Amino acid sequence: MVRQAVGAYGERCAVRHLVAAGMRVVARNWRSEQGEIDIVAWDGEVLAFCEVKTRRGNTFGTPAEAVVPAKVRRLRRLAAQWLDEHSAQPREVRFDVIEVLVPARGAARVDHLRGAF
Repeated sequence: MVRQAVGAYGERCAVRHLVAAGMRVVARNWRSEQGEIDIVAWDGEVLAFCEVKTRRGNTFGTPAEAVVPAKVRRLRRLAAQWLDEHSAQPREVRFDVIEVLVPARGAARVDHLRGAF
């Protein structure tokens, strides 16, 4: 239960960060039988598929290190499926990782890794 709450908080932080950076979020938690895309957002004419990784510390490595090759392959397949199902015509597609570190005290730290894979 705590892990889900931390993850949901991280996704809200990530959305706020993207909007503040001028991006337009068009989908959150889009699901198919193959899995889930956390955030789909326009960055100008670029469509970004964003994976949000939230951690309370770096004990097990950085949040981005949790995006292993199998996860990358799954996200690429999901992005292709999303594009097939929507009328979006992006000039370019990008895959981003948004790291959210939630300390015991203080504000969360958000790092947006554009074109992470």
